[in-house]
Amino acid sequence: MKVTDVFVRALENEGVQYVFGVPGEENEDLLFSLDKSEQIEFVPTRHEQGAAFMADVWGRLTGEAGVCLSTLGPGATNLMTGVADANLDKSPLVALTGQGDLERLHHASHQMIDVVSMLKPITKWNTAVSSANIIPEVVRKAFKISELEKPGATHLELSEDVARMETEVTDPLQDRRVRRPSPDSTAIDQALLLLEQADKPLIIAGNGAIRNRASRHLTKLVDKYQLPVAHTFMGKGALSDNHPCSLLTIGLGFKDYVMEAVEQADLVMTVGYDIAEYPPDNWNPQVDKKIIHIDFEEAEVYDHYQPEVEIVADISASLRQMADRIEKSSCSFDTEWFAGTRQRIVEDIHDYTLQEEDNFHTPGTLNIIRDALPEEGLLISDVGSHKMWIARNFPTYTPNGCIISNGMASMGIALPGGIAASLLDPDRPVVTAMGDGGFLMNAQELETATRLGVGFTVIVFNDNDYGLISWKQRMEHDRSTGTRIDNPDFVKFAESFGIKAYRPTTVAGLEKKIKEAVSSNEMRFIEVPVDPSVNTELTDRLSKYWR
Repeated sequence: MKVTDVFVRALENEGVQYVFGVPGEENEDLLFSLDKSEQIEFVPTRHEQGAAFMADVWGRLTGEAGVCLSTLGPGATNLMTGVADANLDKSPLVALTGQGDLERLHHASHQMIDVVSMLKPITKWNTAVSSANIIPEVVRKAFKISELEKPGATHLELSEDVARMETEVTDPLQDRRVRRPSPDSTAIDQALLLLEQADKPLIIAGNGAIRNRASRHLTKLVDKYQLPVAHTFMGKGALSDNHPCSLLTIGLGFKDYVMEAVEQADLVMTVGYDIAEYPPDNWNPQVDKKIIHIDFEEAEVYDHYQPEVEIVADISASLRQMADRIEKSSCSFDTEWFAGTRQRIVEDIHDYTLQEEDNFHTPGTLNIIRDALPEEGLLISDVGSHKMWIARNFPTYTPNGCIISNGMASMGIALPGGIAASLLDPDRPVVTAMGDGGFLMNAQELETATRLGVGFTVIVFNDNDYGLISWKQRMEHDRSTGTRIDNPDFVKFAESFGIKAYRPTTVAGLEKKIKEAVSSNEMRFIEVPVDPSVNTELTDRLSKYWR
């Protein structure tokens, strides 16, 4: 068989449904082989970064590697941001790139750069396919490494001469389930003893807590012992924010209400916590908290993060064993010690509700979105000042009910991510929220969305500013510089793609259009004009607590 036909058979064996990418000369053989597949659809995107973000969000939502494709040179460099985002956000992704003939790679050659070396620092593993006969092995390895905890990105480079070869090795390697180790019983005993001795224990649930049944067993443990849970940005929804033990989100970098509880806690149990999201210096500044570390990997060596106990095993199994073995009668802590903090958090979110006479602002709009979006719906956040408000003020009721990039924290992820989410589950209501800066980084993917016929709501907060940078500059220097920008007519831009678009002028109109859009299951676009002075007033209200 032709190498690219074998390659596609191997992709099919991995359960791949979509390959997102941009066609090129050096990947044309693979494209023609994909065209023959009855299982896999190649989705042409308008930019390689958009393709990588689609694969990234697909991986976040499914736990199975999303696949993106580019040609060599500029195609591969465009792919890099999305690949790096997946790797730092612990999202399984397999990137495929083309390359020129092997015989011309030893000297200067058109569009030739060393893609394998370039992607090495931002992938778990990558390689160039050097032989026609190793296709089944390298494809299986790429997916296995990408999807194993902790997930991340891998990469395969296929040169055009190898792609055209014939091979007798045609059968893909079978996916054998890898069973993770059970938790060590001694570590469980030590963790339980610490928990029983604590006066004010608290859980920080991170990205790992939303995967592999961990959320269900976390909830079981919390239900049984009324332990408070603060979520990182990427852990939102591990415990439903409707639960009376949820303290919503930690990680904004300032002394918000949730930090009241964290500062009082004498024991912190981290579950799937990722230091890349929120450094422990911010929640353990005095290095005085006892820590229990539960994760798929051992704790990083860090002066502000020195666990008393590390349970390095399957997170779900660890939580299940703790819930089954702990004796409630042995716990001395007051299960109501954090109730006042939770009440202040919930009341504060409600205080941002927009009144009819108000100018639009982000947290008030989020309250409208939350009311319009079913509990099982999905909000995908881009990166900007709105991300901070989404993390803080958007209650999340289900794992992966809110997608935030907070490892790499890449602008431009939300719109492509909405396409992937809608392809995965066309019936699930999806809202993508972004600022004007992030929207224009991948706005061209509106064409991809309409071509595919997917349906979700795009909301753009437009303040003609790189608002998050302005916010941080004002906190440090009492002014901002280099952040003001201008924008086109977003409504006309969206309408040019055939999308129904709106720019409401009243709170009642905003609420009506958001509810209509979310329930429509169609592509809808809503621009929310945000007065920069209102943004400044609200962010300064929080910034006085900034550490």
